[in-house]
Amino acid sequence: MTDGTLETIDGRPALRFERVLAYPVERVWRAVSVPAELERWMPAAVNWTPAAGETFESYGATLEVTEADAPHRLAWTYAGQPHGFELSAQEGGCRLIFTHVLDDRAISAQTATGWHTYLSRLDRHLAGGYLSEEDAHQGWAQTHERYAERFGVDPTPGRRFAETLRAGQE
Repeated sequence: MTDGTLETIDGRPALRFERVLAYPVERVWRAVSVPAELERWMPAAVNWTPAAGETFESYGATLEVTEADAPHRLAWTYAGQPHGFELSAQEGGCRLIFTHVLDDRAISAQTATGWHTYLSRLDRHLAGGYLSEEDAHQGWAQTHERYAERFGVDPTPGRRFAETLRAGQE
């Protein structure tokens, strides 16, 4: 799986993931927008339509859908951080571009590792399978260290996050 990149959007750090998927745009749109499909690969799935202007409270923060142009663009803010999927037809399937604009570059490696994991679950879901969150997180530490090195950030916050998660599972 191709790694994400760290870029700048409107002066803020932003993660960008690009995938070429062997499925039609309409199929990928369903996977990223239909609640029953989202919950198969993203643990924080919401029960949305989705439609621009919809708002939800989720894990103590507000999620607002800012754009829903089926089947090509879905964007939202969560806790003030913009997120979005852009889908376009490509020979043999669909090009998916996912962006997440961050408030803090220091957690970019940790956040990138999480999205990397979720997108691996999306790949499996589209193929008709299922990858549990536990199995998807195998190799989390190595992936995190790779992102921390590539992005030039201190890996300590991500390591602490992973330790907290492990302690909660024991």
